[in-house]
Amino acid sequence: MNRFLLPLGLFIVLLGFLAVGLNRDPREVPSPLVGKPAPAFEVAQLGDPAKTFSPKDMLGKVWLFNVWASWCVSCRQEHPVLVDYAKSHGITVVGLDYKDQRMDGLRWLAQFGDPYLLSAFDLDGRVGINYGVYGVPETYLIDKAGIIQYKHIGPITPEAMVQKILPKMKELEK
Repeated sequence: MNRFLLPLGLFIVLLGFLAVGLNRDPREVPSPLVGKPAPAFEVAQLGDPAKTFSPKDMLGKVWLFNVWASWCVSCRQEHPVLVDYAKSHGITVVGLDYKDQRMDGLRWLAQFGDPYLLSAFDLDGRVGINYGVYGVPETYLIDKAGIIQYKHIGPITPEAMVQKILPKMKELEK
């Protein structure tokens, strides 16, 4: 009888972990970078390879760092939201064209609109690796001191923009 209690106890514990895991939102993967300085880098800009971009260039501003690619299907879903909110609310968005070809990224922006103050170009994906990018699109909200305050995995929806991102941005602007 006692030899069945240990396996039964372990089975009940595993069921508990499963139940907790199934009740979580898979889009809310905790990021170890939230609350820490945005990883430093300096890469060429997509539109002008002679110019570079570094997060240090944005110190003193609250901004969104949006990781995207022309080959990304989900990026097409979120892109109109970024275009709309960049125009209508004046939010500052910097793009990171991730593991893409320069001409493909430029054509994509010409076709679908360009919500970005600028887009950095990450051909080999090193910047994305430093930010812990699981897949595109991913978006980081970075405060005036260069600290990551929020990470959004997957396409930004109008609901996510209104309920999470804009309120956090307004709070950080104070």
